[in-house]
Amino acid sequence: MAGWSRSDERGAVAVEAALVTPLLLLLVFGIIEFAFLLKDDVALTSAVRGGGRTASANAGSGPAGDDEKGDCLAPCSGESTPRLAQLAANAIQHSGTALPKDSIEELWIYKANDQGFPGANGSTTWSCATNCVEYRWVAAKDEFRYYSGSWLSSSISACANNTPDSVGVYMKAHHRFLSGLFGAGMELADHAVFAFEPLPTLTCAAGTHP
Repeated sequence: MAGWSRSDERGAVAVEAALVTPLLLLLVFGIIEFAFLLKDDVALTSAVRGGGRTASANAGSGPAGDDEKGDCLAPCSGESTPRLAQLAANAIQHSGTALPKDSIEELWIYKANDQGFPGANGSTTWSCATNCVEYRWVAAKDEFRYYSGSWLSSSISACANNTPDSVGVYMKAHHRFLSGLFGAGMELADHAVFAFEPLPTLTCAAGTHP
């Protein structure tokens, strides 16, 4: 085209690059951020399921309690909580996981209702109030510590010939974005519910075991 020079062509390319480059960078960082987000989400799901399997296998483990020196070692929950809750927390704590443990905000071990939530049957509200034990991750100790809640271990029913109680594990973590282009981070949460493995007939019903 008459009047079109090489310098004009270079200028057009520079303008196009200036318009396209930010979009490409945004796409690349978006892919990277999504990959790390997906990694943490999968790791959270895996940790929750691992804790749930441990809890469901220990219906007859009795109450928890502090050690003789009062330090919060395993089991570190009070006697008003079941040992299975601390065992589940320990399983998550010691498992190899890609989820940064200091990103964990809450861990609940609870008696699941017919909807898989804490509380009375029919409830679909996340509230750790009844038959629920909450742990928080303490970075200085590099471990979970009991935070609140109670659930008498003797109230658990785990009879094969009746519908056994179910245990739920709920965990919430904060994923931090690396680039900051999509904000500081976002909350991740997941839960899993398992029926308790049956106890021997004479000790399976509520009130017949510690």
